[in-house]
Amino acid sequence: MTNKHLEHALWLYNETTDNKSEIARRIKKEYGLEESINSIRKRVARYIKRQESKGLVDECEEVGIPVDKVKHYWYKGKHYSINVKGENGVSYDEIRDELIDEMKEHAPEYPTIVRQKVVDGHLLVVDPADIHIGKLATSLETGEEYNSQIAVQRVKDGVQGILDKSEGFNIDKILFVAGNDILHIDTPDRKTTKGTPQDTDGMWYENFLVAKRLYVEVVEMLLAIADVHFVFNPSNHDYTNGFFLADTISTWFMNCANITFDVSINHRKYYRYGNNLIGTTHGDTGKLADLPLLMAQEANNDWAKAKHKYIYTHHVHHKMSKDHIGVTVESLRSPSGTDGWHHRQGYAHAPKAVEGFVHHKTHGQVARITHLF
Repeated sequence: MTNKHLEHALWLYNETTDNKSEIARRIKKEYGLEESINSIRKRVARYIKRQESKGLVDECEEVGIPVDKVKHYWYKGKHYSINVKGENGVSYDEIRDELIDEMKEHAPEYPTIVRQKVVDGHLLVVDPADIHIGKLATSLETGEEYNSQIAVQRVKDGVQGILDKSEGFNIDKILFVAGNDILHIDTPDRKTTKGTPQDTDGMWYENFLVAKRLYVEVVEMLLAIADVHFVFNPSNHDYTNGFFLADTISTWFMNCANITFDVSINHRKYYRYGNNLIGTTHGDTGKLADLPLLMAQEANNDWAKAKHKYIYTHHVHHKMSKDHIGVTVESLRSPSGTDGWHHRQGYAHAPKAVEGFVHHKTHGQVARITHLF
C-alpha cells in the first residue's frame, strides 16, 4: 500500500464509516490491491491511530514501545494530567467481517455433483441436537465422561448411523439442522450468552474451531448422498458465536452448487418438501403450544400447500411429542453428556442420541431414525 491508499482510507474513516474492515474492502476493490483484506485492515488501523495520536506515536517511537500495543495512557502536562482510555478492542462486527473475508479468499472449490433423478424420492432430516462442544462432565461427579473429543465422535457416529439406517429409502434431499447449542459457551470467561458460568473443556476459540471442522466434515458426508439444505437455529448457550459459526460454514461452501443455506438470525425456520412443511426452532423462546399458530402466520404460503406439518424443537435434551390439531411438535434427544449442575438438579439419565427423520413427498413422515449412545 502507498500513502495515497492510506490517505484515502483516512478520508473514508473520517467521512463515511469507522468500520475498518469495510474501509479495507473498499480500498482493495478500488485499487485492485493483491494484499488480503485482513492485511489491509491492519495497516489502515495503524495509520489511523498514528494520525489521531501523533504525540503518543512520537513518544512511543522515542522509547521503543510499539504504539499498537498501547491501549491506555496517562498524559502528564505542566498544568494538568489526562488519563486516556482507548477503544475496548475490535467490535464483533469487525471480527465477523474479517473472518468472512478471509474465508472468501480461501474457500475451497467443490465440483458440482450431477445426480440422477430420483423416482419416489424422500427427504432425510439430520438433526444432531444440543451438541454442546466445550461441555465438561466427569464420571467421578456425574457417572459419565463428556468433553469436546467425545462430542465430535458422537456426532460423526450418529450422522453416519442415520445415513446407514436410511439406505433403504430413495433420498433426494437432506435437511441438516445446525446450531441449537452447538457450542457450550459464548464468552471468553466461560459463560453462556446471558452470563451463566459453565464447566468447560478448552477455550472458546478452540471449541469454535473444533465445531467448524466438525460441520465441514459432516456436510461433506451428507453431500456424498444428496444435495443439502443447511438451516441454522440460534440458541441460548451460544447466540453470538453460534451465528458466526453458521455464517462461516456458509462461506466455506460458497463455491459448492449442491448446498443451500438459511443462516439468518430468525428464531424459527421453515422448509417445505412436497406435501411436508417442516419447522425448526431451538425451543428456549416461545411456548411450544404456540408454535403451530406461529407457523401458520410466518409460513402462510407453504402452510396452504402442505398437508403434513411438523415442528422439531431442541433445548430440553429429552423426547416429547404432541399433536396440535394437524401439527406434530416434537423435541429431540441430545448426544451430550450430563454436567455437574444438571446432575445435581436431577436432570439426568435421558437417553443420549442423534435423531433423524424420513419424509415422503406425498405421504409425510414415514420413518424415524435414532442412533443411541
